[in-house]
Amino acid sequence: MRAARLIKMVLLLQSRPTMTASELARELEVSERTVTRDAQALSEAGVPVYAERGRAGGYRLVGGYRTRLTGLGRGEAEALFLSGVPGALREMGLEDIASAARLKVSAALLPSLRDAPRTAAQRFHLDAPAWFREPAAPTLLPVIADAVWDDRCLRARYRRGESEVVRELEPYGLVLKAGVWYLCARVGGSEAGAGTGTFRTYRIDRFVGADVLEDRFSRDEDFDLPGFWGAQAERFARSILRAEVVLRLSAAGVRNLPYAVDPVAARDALAGVPEPDGTDRVTVTLRVESEEVAHTQLAALGPEAEVLSPATLRERFAADAIRLTELYGRREG
Repeated sequence: MRAARLIKMVLLLQSRPTMTASELARELEVSERTVTRDAQALSEAGVPVYAERGRAGGYRLVGGYRTRLTGLGRGEAEALFLSGVPGALREMGLEDIASAARLKVSAALLPSLRDAPRTAAQRFHLDAPAWFREPAAPTLLPVIADAVWDDRCLRARYRRGESEVVRELEPYGLVLKAGVWYLCARVGGSEAGAGTGTFRTYRIDRFVGADVLEDRFSRDEDFDLPGFWGAQAERFARSILRAEVVLRLSAAGVRNLPYAVDPVAARDALAGVPEPDGTDRVTVTLRVESEEVAHTQLAALGPEAEVLSPATLRERFAADAIRLTELYGRREG
């Protein structure tokens, strides 16, 4: 542990002109007294750490000293590509690895470029979870993430309805969608034979057990995680759109439809939009999950969308219109 801390201290001093004892103590998560002892140990080992006393003092490396201890390990290099998603790193247990990788990169940069990581972080940030919800990281996510990184087979138990199912999986990749984690995996083991199973998607918060096996699997080099996820997401969206609604939309309704309903459904409905009718509106057929869901979603369009069918849904909106007229037609006092 101390050796790793000493290396980190050298890298910190290499990436910044001067650091105070309190700054080093905070970064290294030790006391200032430990920082003093570590600086003395480095000096005795031949690393030219110089301590400047006084109000503006601190620790620095003398004479442009540069260490060669900046080589990235494989795990650090991989985690570095995820460093723009700090929440995801924490949930997968990779925050410390990514921090070490960023520090090594900073130490290797020219002095004129050392503020690049900070300036980039102040300009770009990815906030993956959906609005108005407090995402909770699945307990088993770090275990599953380890299996993904190491290409190790996984024996998993997950909830399917009211029962539990056991599967031996080849975990290919993780996807974070609107604050929910998914595992894209190929079913392996005795069910399908090594490397011959079908790829499936599992919600990680439905896993109730996961054991990383000793066996490694050989990845299919043709597997494309973004492409697979995109196809699965669209297939899922289409699978739940089991009902149809006929709408007459204004120009504003056409513009806003993709924001009110499922984007896949809106894209299909608006493909080859016909010319406006005599009322400057267009008639489209929209696939929806159910009449209940359609009622909730289409209410957001207000008078920009008129339901033509089914009759039961049209009657709901007519009843809504009557209630709104009564509500807003009343005069106080």
